[in-house]
Amino acid sequence: MKKRIEKKTKARQKAVAFTLTSRNYQLFGISILVIILGYIALSKGPANSFWSLTLAPILLVIGYCVIVPIAIIYRGKNKQELSQSGD
Repeated sequence: MKKRIEKKTKARQKAVAFTLTSRNYQLFGISILVIILGYIALSKGPANSFWSLTLAPILLVIGYCVIVPIAIIYRGKNKQELSQSGD
């Protein structure tokens, strides 16, 4: 009975375990940089310039909708995955 409970708790711990690595934080940093560049481009020139109408929205969408989700979801390969793929 005790072994069954231990197995269930270990399985739950594995499912809940979510850690961010240094690579995730690097991606977050890149996304913040891209977002800041987007807001800087938005403030440049008149309202109908290339910077405000084209470049800024592209940078902001890439920052918010592409790089931030990648930074959250990204998981590098574990040592176990690397050894299994090499076999």
